[in-house]
Amino acid sequence: MAEAQTDSFIETPFDAALSERYLVYALSTITARSLPDVRDGLKPVHRRLLWAMRLLRLDPAGAYKKSARVVGDVIGKYHPHGDASVYDAMVRLAQDFALRYPLVDGQGNFGNIDGDNAAAYRYTEARLTAVAMQLMGGVDEGTVDFRATYNGEEEEPEVFPGLFPNLLANGSSGIAVGMATSIPPHNVSELIDAAIHLIDDPKAEHSALMDFVAGPDFPTGGVLVDSRESVAEAYATGRGSFRLRASITQEKEKGGGWYLLVSEIPYGVQKGKLIEQIAALIAEKKLPILSDVKDESAEEVRLILEPRSRTVDPDLLLESLYRLTDLEVRFPLNLNVLDSTRTPLVMSLRETLTAWLEFQFQVLVRKSQVRIGKIDDRLELLEGFLVAFLNLDRVIAIIRTEDEPKPILMEEFGLSDRQAEAILNMRLRSLRKLEEMEIGRERDALRLERDELSKLVESPARQRTRLKKDLASVKAKFGDNRRTRIEESAVAREIDWSAMIEKEPITVILSQRGWIRAMKGHVALEEIEQLKWREGDGPFIHFHAQTTDKLALFADNGRVYTLGGDKLPGGRGFGEPVRLQIDLDPDVEIVNLLVASPAMKLLVASSDGRGFIAAAESTLAETRKGKQLVNLRTGSRLALIRPLPAGADSVAVVGENRKLLVFPLSDLPELARGQGVMLQRYRDGGLSDAVAFRESDGLSWSLGGESGRTRTETDLSPWRAARGAAGRMPPVGFPRSNRFS
Repeated sequence: MAEAQTDSFIETPFDAALSERYLVYALSTITARSLPDVRDGLKPVHRRLLWAMRLLRLDPAGAYKKSARVVGDVIGKYHPHGDASVYDAMVRLAQDFALRYPLVDGQGNFGNIDGDNAAAYRYTEARLTAVAMQLMGGVDEGTVDFRATYNGEEEEPEVFPGLFPNLLANGSSGIAVGMATSIPPHNVSELIDAAIHLIDDPKAEHSALMDFVAGPDFPTGGVLVDSRESVAEAYATGRGSFRLRASITQEKEKGGGWYLLVSEIPYGVQKGKLIEQIAALIAEKKLPILSDVKDESAEEVRLILEPRSRTVDPDLLLESLYRLTDLEVRFPLNLNVLDSTRTPLVMSLRETLTAWLEFQFQVLVRKSQVRIGKIDDRLELLEGFLVAFLNLDRVIAIIRTEDEPKPILMEEFGLSDRQAEAILNMRLRSLRKLEEMEIGRERDALRLERDELSKLVESPARQRTRLKKDLASVKAKFGDNRRTRIEESAVAREIDWSAMIEKEPITVILSQRGWIRAMKGHVALEEIEQLKWREGDGPFIHFHAQTTDKLALFADNGRVYTLGGDKLPGGRGFGEPVRLQIDLDPDVEIVNLLVASPAMKLLVASSDGRGFIAAAESTLAETRKGKQLVNLRTGSRLALIRPLPAGADSVAVVGENRKLLVFPLSDLPELARGQGVMLQRYRDGGLSDAVAFRESDGLSWSLGGESGRTRTETDLSPWRAARGAAGRMPPVGFPRSNRFS
């Protein structure tokens, strides 16, 4: 028994087995799930949904049926996947804000532009739209191949042959393994005009097609603000993006007031989340010139954006909204599709239309050939019927007298087996004279139709003329006006947000345990000393600032964080932990907090004696996580950050070993980030303090005590040496704290 089990094992390297199986999965995802076919623009799940609905006779003029019935047929016969994914695909086909030309006519709650989900499939009903019927037109006429379903019990078409440019008209999106697709919807009238132009001139350039297809046409409207050159580049390469804005107008009120009216939002943006996004800007005071947002939408989108006052610049408010919200988005273009051989590739606009037209020519020829075959079959029978009518008495006599009339009829009148069988199956009522005349007329009409079809199959010129005529018919039936306007506009400019903040004086106070507050006005030191602190806490850093200032907080892990002066908590109580505003780990100590003015330079030094000069402006960070300023070596920390005094030309460094060193400030590099250079070399310990000063003023330090006196040493030649030296003992009276202040 054990030997039998062992014989069933196949030894193979694990990496080879994993690679082989993952490749199979990847190919399956690419070719049978995520990418649309260039010929009908559908993924397998969408094609199977429409096919199942067609077999259920859910025609546009017929009655609706429960969505659960459709989903059940799809997953039971054609698509062995989860019912939720199939129903989600069906819901999207019915949403007029998701598809430019919906393929499913839904009845019930199929979701809305607010972002609400559709009702469960047991509550909704559906049927096909006229566009879906057009897309499937001719599928029963031998125009495309059929394949067996996953269990071999049914058949399904490999692709739909209908004359409708669904890939570009409705677009598609999907993520496969190692590749993705993103195709925006377009206007079918423009696509058909471009296709007709390509029929007349197969070598037409993209610039010529741009005269017809100006850009995407989204079902939710909006404004396409990219330049013609940018759109043309995206269409020529099959990759790019389109900048789409909401449709916003300025509405004036009596008394001089005004508001912004949003009547169309960008494609793919959920209105509910957009309103939440704008409301968050107002609540967090990130856009102080905006006062309120109201949703007055009914059937149409109607959002009211109220400015803080009538004196607000409307253009400034619009630019701010475009930069901070989804009132402006970028829709990616990645024309990655499966071609007629089921090979994924990225096509240009011209290549996509050309591939679709080639398929339509094949459908036209194949449809004609199948029709010719049916006509030949019918003509064969009609010829036999006419022979019977011309020799009616003899045919009747043979049938009445012969036990096996078929071979005698075939031999005497030169009939084929099918003709003889048809004559024997003919009803008596068909023997009237009128029937003979109708058969003759039908034969003549079929011969004329066959002749025209034969000419069509043999003549590419006739095929082009016929396809152009059919395309014009589709345009007349489904064509409509463009919804997305095209208005070239520059990218929204950078906004000076500090200009929107009301400038007020504040006093910033940071406690030893990291609690921060901002008192109104410039408070005197005596008042700060009288403030109350949490138990075990006390004053650490305080300074005067303005609400428009940006504050830089430096931590001993080498990172710097940015705080807005207008975002600080008020001066009542103990304030708030600064760690609520930035992502600062609890075990990381705060080194300094200061106003990062544009012209300020900072002396940066780490505990291992390395340092450099940094521009305060370059330390500002955009996110809560801050930015790394100092690349610390293992075991070291950021020791100090100090502003450079005006006119400073020297640096004094003192180590924990009480060695003092003085060298020129010009020896330090200015960096945006780094380890810096060696300031002072230590055998034991590390850096204790450093300060920049003007040599002509001498080096000063505090004498300590309550007197507040300082001492200044003007002759520094004993301690002057090259940067990176060890230094020597400081003058008598230097503070035992080893700090200059």
